[in-house]
Amino acid sequence: RRGAKTFSQHCLASSAAAACLSSAELRSHRSALFSKEQVRQRSLYPRTEKIEVMLQGPGLQGTLLVMNRGLSTPYSCTRHLTEWHVKSSALALVDGQPWHMHQPLIHSCDLTLLTFKDDDPQIANQAYWRSCAALLGHVLDEAFKDEFSVELLKLPEVPVTAGAFCCDLVLDSRLDSWTPTEVRTASSQTLLTYTAMGFVHAVMYVLNLSSCMKEEVEERAAQSQNGTVSLYRCGDHVTVSGGPLVARTGLCSQYEVTSVHKVGECEWGVLRRAQGLSLPLNLTAHHNVWKMLRKRAERLVRNVFVCDNSVKQVKARHCRQKHCFNALVSF
Repeated sequence: RRGAKTFSQHCLASSAAAACLSSAELRSHRSALFSKEQVRQRSLYPRTEKIEVMLQGPGLQGTLLVMNRGLSTPYSCTRHLTEWHVKSSALALVDGQPWHMHQPLIHSCDLTLLTFKDDDPQIANQAYWRSCAALLGHVLDEAFKDEFSVELLKLPEVPVTAGAFCCDLVLDSRLDSWTPTEVRTASSQTLLTYTAMGFVHAVMYVLNLSSCMKEEVEERAAQSQNGTVSLYRCGDHVTVSGGPLVARTGLCSQYEVTSVHKVGECEWGVLRRAQGLSLPLNLTAHHNVWKMLRKRAERLVRNVFVCDNSVKQVKARHCRQKHCFNALVSF
């Protein structure tokens, strides 16, 4: 009981301190806590234990690798293969389940490496779309001066066939009249690695995530067998994702932010949905095809989060969550 009370007080103190930080300081705060938890989890395996990883897929069928439990990742396995596997592998399947390339392996398993040029790239494509949305959130989080607050609400899980990836957010009230200019990049110049890690539900409050992300964490923790939720870090940006992300930002080639739509309002700000379009490395499109795809990606992607009568319910729920969280921090 005493330990639980101490942890609870620590959570409240950390959250209250984080609430006073600027956007840059808050990102640094979350990243530092992420690193601290990463060190703690690695310490759970003080002894080097070996596991057997059986590779599957064309040209690798039956290849056996002996790796380190809790330390080795699918990316570590690619380094025992060829440079092509290191650079082209976007995602992994561990015993048939999607697995981040930098997430440690904890038991002997079958491993399949996925690329964007597989015969059936659907799983890799969806992970890429999800990763582009996470990158968009990263860009928006750092796009404004520290004096302006940016609250990332959620990365909607939309299929590739929707035509655009999305990121929902609320900006500082002083930016209500802000209109974005065209943002376009031919490739991702800064090569950053996505790092994945499972967090216990209670630790999320120390990270001081947004109200909407906390709700998403609670939902995912309830669905998880061990009560953990995966967070991802890119640079110093920490986010929640609906599934595994690709290995690194360098897999994003042609990338463009196509539009930012106002989708509703509530007492604490204007709800916006930012959208973008991208193609992975080594895949290109004719400029006329890209022009048509871009025009489609400019249109608002609608789903249950912003459609019709659901808007009012979502706005009310977020307002209640923000009020409750502020009360928690004040306490």
